[in-house]
Amino acid sequence: MLDALLLRTHPSILPAGLRPGSLRDKALGAYLGLAIGDALGATTEFMTPREIAAQYGVHRHMTGGGWLKLAPGQVTDDTTMCLALGKAILDADGWCMKAVAEAYVAWLRSKPVDCGNTCRRGIRRYMTDGSFAGPAGDGDAGNGAVMRNLPVVLATLNNEAAFEARSLAQARFTHNNALSDAATLICGRLLRRLLLGGRLSEIRPLADAFVVDHPMFRFQPYPGRASGYVVDTLQTVFHFTFTESTFEDALIGAVNRGDDADTTAALVGMLHGAQCGASALPRAWLDRLDRTIAAAIVKQTDALLNLAARPRP
Repeated sequence: MLDALLLRTHPSILPAGLRPGSLRDKALGAYLGLAIGDALGATTEFMTPREIAAQYGVHRHMTGGGWLKLAPGQVTDDTTMCLALGKAILDADGWCMKAVAEAYVAWLRSKPVDCGNTCRRGIRRYMTDGSFAGPAGDGDAGNGAVMRNLPVVLATLNNEAAFEARSLAQARFTHNNALSDAATLICGRLLRRLLLGGRLSEIRPLADAFVVDHPMFRFQPYPGRASGYVVDTLQTVFHFTFTESTFEDALIGAVNRGDDADTTAALVGMLHGAQCGASALPRAWLDRLDRTIAAAIVKQTDALLNLAARPRP
């Protein structure tokens, strides 16, 4: 009943004239899909599947709450770090690592609702010594670099070399680790293929080839772990991305695994959202998103696509 009321009283945040299947539709689907997954998964973050089942049965409604005590539709660091990175790219009119670093500092100083320990440590290192990367280490194998890389993908959509270099630069600012590097690049490459017209069934071989080269990421059979360790995260993302046929089913599967559910669901939502497009996102979820965040995503997506479309110097 409440969802039906929302549909009647809240106009869609999607821009008028959005053409289903267009690049703009797919890009907005990816970015808004990430935010939807973030807001939906934040409710079950750090819970076990058994705890989720006992409290919610199947968690499928954007109710907020969770350990962060969020409002319905409120997002976490997964989305707000993306927006910070996208703003830095646009402010620099392309790329400037100092602009990225300062954007992350400003984000941290804004007192975000949540910040991972590795992200916090990397930002504070820059604030202390001005370095754009710390020493490589096993302690940096979290998923923070993967979760926020979407704006780089959009801005470098027609430039593979820039995509790789800038993805790694922003990743190593906080997560200087080979597993993080690999996960950031494969997620970005999968997203690029989807934005440029691929389907999930067509990009599955790319994920399979990645697993051959990096067998620790093997996701069949699914190990069932969904922690913030980037291997667990990517196994969960691949499992639900490639085993569920719809955006809704894939997200429900991911959020009900619990653990680092906001990030796993954000990445699943990003990939499935790129395939279905913003015009096909479930309205009951889309219309519950924080309106300020959703509007910022729409504006930033258009600006990043315009940047990507400009001729290379």
